[in-house]
Amino acid sequence: MNKATFAEQVRGLIQLSRWTEYVPFVIPLTVLGGLLAARPHGVNLDWRLVAVTLANILAVAYAFMINDIEDAPDDARDPARAARNPIATGRIGTRMGYNACRLVAAVTLVLYAFGGGWAFLIGVGTLLLSHLYSWRPVRLKAWPVTDIVSHSLMLSGLLLLAGYFVYHDAPGLVWFVAAAATLVSVYGQLYNQLRDYDMDKAAGLYNTAIILGENNTRRAMYLAVLLALICLIVAITQGVFPLWLALVGVLSFPVSMFFKSQTDMRGGALVDASGGVQLQALVVMNFVIAAWVIESIVVQFRLLG
Repeated sequence: MNKATFAEQVRGLIQLSRWTEYVPFVIPLTVLGGLLAARPHGVNLDWRLVAVTLANILAVAYAFMINDIEDAPDDARDPARAARNPIATGRIGTRMGYNACRLVAAVTLVLYAFGGGWAFLIGVGTLLLSHLYSWRPVRLKAWPVTDIVSHSLMLSGLLLLAGYFVYHDAPGLVWFVAAAATLVSVYGQLYNQLRDYDMDKAAGLYNTAIILGENNTRRAMYLAVLLALICLIVAITQGVFPLWLALVGVLSFPVSMFFKSQTDMRGGALVDASGGVQLQALVVMNFVIAAWVIESIVVQFRLLG
């Protein structure tokens, strides 16, 4: 194998991971979980949170990789989907893709182990869901309800809880935050299914959106957002978050306007008005959590000094 071919395969594996689609939300979700556990209980943030954050990134990478490997025959029939799937275009082989998944899974489990027993168990659950979501003998994403539940847990709720259980094992009111994050992911998956509605229906799939129909899917999307907001309000009013973070959120909103887009977060055409504010909401979330991290590190250094 020549050097150029090896380099091409490496680029194909990086493309297979689709890392740009999830790193901007996996990191803040995991760190938020750690902050929600550490700050109220007087625990300092440490390298364990870094290890679990990397583990969460790799777990989601595994989910995206196995999804594209299993979907390659279907994606090959659609030029747009094939262009983003290196397995479908033949840039890398299926065997190499599976081997890469095995390596990613092994490293992921080692990193989760650094977070402690509970974080490791949550990580195992996340990886298992990631596999069963796309693996054809089971294929959770092909069934109504299980497609939404599995997707929202492995790409949101479990990520936050993995970060939390690094430092504490009794979430209490933090369950409302985990529920809010999960419900936002429910919205995201329903949005994605609405975007792919015609293609999925033509392919004979029976996911949640197809069972509900387009109009009811839109209603379910907004209901998920409403329930997420209620959960978040409960958490805020019960003092789960420091109040000064609200000011950061307000101040970061004008900055988020620079990220206004005519596409959704995956770069696709908008199928709903909410798609245009997805990136802005993510920007605000990142600013708020980054501010809390900075404040926490400053406090830790003062205490150590």
